[in-house]
Amino acid sequence: METPADIHFSTLMSVEVSVSACFDIMRAVIQRVLSASVQVGDDVVSLINRGLCVLIGIGLDDTEQDIEYISRKILNIRLWSNADEASDQRWSKSVQDLNLSILCISQFTLHATLKGNKPDFHYSMPAEKSRLFYNQLLEKLKHDYAQDKIFDGIFGAKMLVNIANDGPVTIVIDSKIKKHNATSSEDVTE
Repeated sequence: METPADIHFSTLMSVEVSVSACFDIMRAVIQRVLSASVQVGDDVVSLINRGLCVLIGIGLDDTEQDIEYISRKILNIRLWSNADEASDQRWSKSVQDLNLSILCISQFTLHATLKGNKPDFHYSMPAEKSRLFYNQLLEKLKHDYAQDKIFDGIFGAKMLVNIANDGPVTIVIDSKIKKHNATSSEDVTE
């Protein structure tokens, strides 16, 4: 029979494993926007009107399966209302359904942990390998959606990102969720 101390220890171990496992993921912070832009120095390098601004964090152990999952979710997540419907169906249209743009920003800081008060980024994939994965994600989005609808900043540059968040609506998607819910019909069919 388990004692309260055994149960507490078991719960703590489970939390510790869950926290460390959450960094072996590709993370997308998806924001529904009225407009978004990226500026490097004095130059605006990308600008979109209505659509999605997506911050992408690539983890140490990410694979092509993570790219597939995150790409599919970005393109299919339903964040807009159907204006043609008489009902109050608020979450029925995707960026593809409405032919909107997507601005992607590579952001290694999405995997930060704190050591005291200082951020540590050792759960982020190293820059050169991460650049390849990020470019693969962009190519996947362009292939599965439209070349002229996918925009991005400059990988590794210090960027000024401006958004007009619509709602505000911000959704965080981690590829690890897919790995743990492989039998979910949503992950298999969408």
